[in-house]
Amino acid sequence: SKLQDDNSYFLVFGLRVVVPYILERREYLWTYFKILYRYYLSWVFLFIIRNCIYHACLYIYVLVEKILRVQPEVRKLYQLVRAPDAAAAEERVLTEVVGKGLFDVLRKQHGAAFYSFIKKKICPLAGDVMHENFGLGSSEILRLSHEVDIIVNGAATTNFMDRYDVALATNTEGVMHLCHSAKQCDNLKMLLHVSTAYVAGEQAGLLLEKPFQIGEALRQGYTLDVEAEVQLVDRIKSKLRIKSSIHNKLEKTTMKKLGLKRAMHFGWPNTYVLTKAMGEMLLRQLGGDLPVVIVRPSIITSTFQDPMPGWIEETRTIDAIFVAYNDQTLPCFIFDGSVIFDLIPGDMVISAMMAAINSHWNKQAQVIYHVTSAHQNPIQLSLIEESMYKYFHTNPRTNKDGESIKNKRVLMFKRFAYFQAYMALRYKLPLEIMRAANALFGGIYTKNYNKLNRGYNILMTVAKLYAPYDFFKGCFDDTNLRKLWKATAMDQNDASKLILILTASTGAHTW
Repeated sequence: SKLQDDNSYFLVFGLRVVVPYILERREYLWTYFKILYRYYLSWVFLFIIRNCIYHACLYIYVLVEKILRVQPEVRKLYQLVRAPDAAAAEERVLTEVVGKGLFDVLRKQHGAAFYSFIKKKICPLAGDVMHENFGLGSSEILRLSHEVDIIVNGAATTNFMDRYDVALATNTEGVMHLCHSAKQCDNLKMLLHVSTAYVAGEQAGLLLEKPFQIGEALRQGYTLDVEAEVQLVDRIKSKLRIKSSIHNKLEKTTMKKLGLKRAMHFGWPNTYVLTKAMGEMLLRQLGGDLPVVIVRPSIITSTFQDPMPGWIEETRTIDAIFVAYNDQTLPCFIFDGSVIFDLIPGDMVISAMMAAINSHWNKQAQVIYHVTSAHQNPIQLSLIEESMYKYFHTNPRTNKDGESIKNKRVLMFKRFAYFQAYMALRYKLPLEIMRAANALFGGIYTKNYNKLNRGYNILMTVAKLYAPYDFFKGCFDDTNLRKLWKATAMDQNDASKLILILTASTGAHTW
């Protein structure tokens, strides 16, 4: 209902159309995750690394909520938050995490005691993954080293074209700080790192759940040196500061362009997936003696069922396309109907993470899970586009007078070159004519020209960033995930014994 007030129906669409399609052909997938809910959740302590200044990945919120709701005996959740002090960190957690509708079920369970329960279980830490020891004081580090058993690293900047220095510091160097801190934990039983399935870049065919080798680049014949990339960023920033005293805007633009340039140089389509891949390399190099699980989700959608259907945090990735399609602000786009789009509900990602932690508890190995759906339940882009049109046609927007606004089909192009040519003829050419007329008539069209040109540039940029995914020819292998499912199914008959064992360890371990 809140989304309907904004004329944003994408969650309802995803819930009623996309997710059911993913599930309808393999009922065991959802059965699998329900088994995980019941038998692998008796844990005591969790350390969540979270940098709230960046785009929040919805699974972090869902993870916190689920642990507190399903396993209320958990002793403590330490949550790293970018904030100036402890009070500000606590305020951010209470408003930006706990204050969301996602926690309504838990809020109803505890009633008036909800906030006292939250303050007892969640301990916010004012820090930042970009700094050594996360910027925490020596006393906090000492306390964590004695108490922490599990580290879940969900800190990331997910912007496809973020500044290269910022993405490196968070997605790559943040992993280095993570490993350093993990090795100080006396009782560490698990380090779970959330990456993305799209570290595979634009590779085609079956993409295996295998780790990156140190220095491995997707572009054949190239070697990727993480330290050299960090040094390159530092050199360029130093030169910019020498040349210009007012360098903020120039530095921001330069860093964004550098990230995309370096990504494409090494074979990745954008800054985000390049820096996440480098983070995995560092984790393999520095965390070789740690019990590590890497989870690689595909495109995370709203929750399917738990704790409520259709919850998502803001609009991102494919959701933004749903909204633009409904608002009719997307005149045309790139689209190959035969491409398989890999979508996975957020609550299923969380269940897989929790089951993986239990399965690999205190095992000195590095395991990778593709938490994806397309290998078992492929869904084509053509179905998504047709479903969008039908849904929004049946449930149209309304104007201020309550009258329905008829939706039109968006013009789609199977090749980027066709899209580019159409945009040049349909929009760029008239814009150039307007620019010439504006100069001729003394700048009377400046405001309109700037607005229209900005819209053109945004659409072209978005299309370029989405092209690798709209034309993606790969399929993520989920062998490890299916093995986890089978192992869980085998343990189902012995569930009561397992629960007793795990519950008994509640008092024995410090998490």
